[in-house]
Amino acid sequence: SLGGGRGGDGALDFGLGPRRPVLGTAEGGYDMVHYGHSNQLRQAKAMGDYLVVGVHTDEEIARHKGPPVFTQDERYKMVRAIKWVDEIVEGAPYVTALETLDKYNCDFCVHGDDITLTVDGKDTYEEVKKSGRYRECRRTQGVSTTDLVGRMLLMTKAHHSNIDHSGYQQHTDNFGKGPQGHSPWTGVSQFLQTSQKIIQFASGKEPQPGDTIIYVAGAFDLFHIGHVDFLETVYKQAEKPYVIVGLHFDQEVNRYKGKNYPIMNIHERTLSVLACRYVSEVVIGAPYAVGGDLLDHFKEPKKRGIFRTVDSGNGLSTDDIVQRIIQNRLQFEARNQMKEAKEMAVIEAMKLREEEKTQNTAQAAQ
Repeated sequence: SLGGGRGGDGALDFGLGPRRPVLGTAEGGYDMVHYGHSNQLRQAKAMGDYLVVGVHTDEEIARHKGPPVFTQDERYKMVRAIKWVDEIVEGAPYVTALETLDKYNCDFCVHGDDITLTVDGKDTYEEVKKSGRYRECRRTQGVSTTDLVGRMLLMTKAHHSNIDHSGYQQHTDNFGKGPQGHSPWTGVSQFLQTSQKIIQFASGKEPQPGDTIIYVAGAFDLFHIGHVDFLETVYKQAEKPYVIVGLHFDQEVNRYKGKNYPIMNIHERTLSVLACRYVSEVVIGAPYAVGGDLLDHFKEPKKRGIFRTVDSGNGLSTDDIVQRIIQNRLQFEARNQMKEAKEMAVIEAMKLREEEKTQNTAQAAQ
């Protein structure tokens, strides 16, 4: 993501005149955008005043990582919809150079505490790290593209609870494990929801006088570009919209969708929807049928004729995404194994370097 601050509040900084906005930068493929990506961008925005996100082209991702699930146009729109993003750079280079930071007036770039490698195994942030213009944010535990792809490929419901499932474990071993073992950055871990995480994602804003309160409900599973287009259309229905999204519990979604749906559990879907700039509030575990009690809860008058159907112009569904994954299963498995093999090679090199430092320090002390 390329991030930074533009436009300022004119505050004085230690008497040195108006404070210059802090600009930062970060970039990524943002394929299959999930709440882990959103959390990275939330942390990045908190480090500065203005966040610019660079998104790679399909060609760049295919060259360095393998085929993307979503097209570049879909990924550009998904990232734009994340509420902490101020601007995006389409077709950002895969390797972050100082030239890129300077071009967009960014003070620094931000990345997670995992490692990103080029096709030949080099750290994509090497140059900016050496220049002191690199910042790091914490990776969100419990979610990864590897994990989500695994859920789509397996017809199980193991991800609806904390129970172990031998079939799912077999997938994680086959899908993400390279010849040298598991990488701590590509593996699968359990997501644990906390109240603090919800607070960080929530807007915290109450409806104001004059706001038009709009309620929509559904599964919003694997939050994707189809959902974004729909919510954007809903948002444009009023001059001052306050959009409330009702999320059905996992059991309810499974009742009407069947198979192993929802792919994401209720906690994960909550964060995914809250990260969208068109959403003001989320009802966790909303009823399937909308009744008067629900409308009254949000002080919406009991009227008739307040239901509207809107056409988002995008027919993409969660089923379509699952089909994209299934049709390209072998390519995605190969992509993740190659990625993990490169990461393990870097880990081994880092271990050797540390061992050499320790030996040299011990010899110098003798």
